[in-house]
Amino acid sequence: MTEQSRRPVATYETYQEAERAVDHLSDQGFPVERVAIIGQDVRLVEQVVGRMDYGRAALHGGASGALPGALIGWLFGLLDWVDPLVSALLVALYGLIFGAIVGALFGLLLHALQGGRRDFASVRSMQPSRYDVVVDEAVADEAIRLLGGLRTTGLGGRPAHT
Repeated sequence: MTEQSRRPVATYETYQEAERAVDHLSDQGFPVERVAIIGQDVRLVEQVVGRMDYGRAALHGGASGALPGALIGWLFGLLDWVDPLVSALLVALYGLIFGAIVGALFGLLLHALQGGRRDFASVRSMQPSRYDVVVDEAVADEAIRLLGGLRTTGLGGRPAHT
């Protein structure tokens, strides 16, 4: 597949607005397989959600270990030829408990090894400052025409600089 030249046809402040613009193009019968939404000027945002102490470290580690432990236990339980359902559920429960314990111990260990350098919990996300709707050069003028009516509905879109 050869990459075609694309041109920005509109810029929006939120992803939902860009998504609405593409949905509008789709409703008008525009070939949306020739459209892309591109986040521009991406920045990393780390939102601090609380202090991290030994209790929280053990809780987070236990929660992280429980699911894999349960899944591995369930898979091993399915290998029982006599009664695979009961065995799978029982071994999954054992795996959940074992995974939570191992995960909690790991969480405690990792927190202790950090030596107080990172005593907080956070969630990281990537956030673009704007979203460009770009289309293949061959159909860009049609997309601009179709989006012209949409911008007058107060959607917040503005024509892209071309």
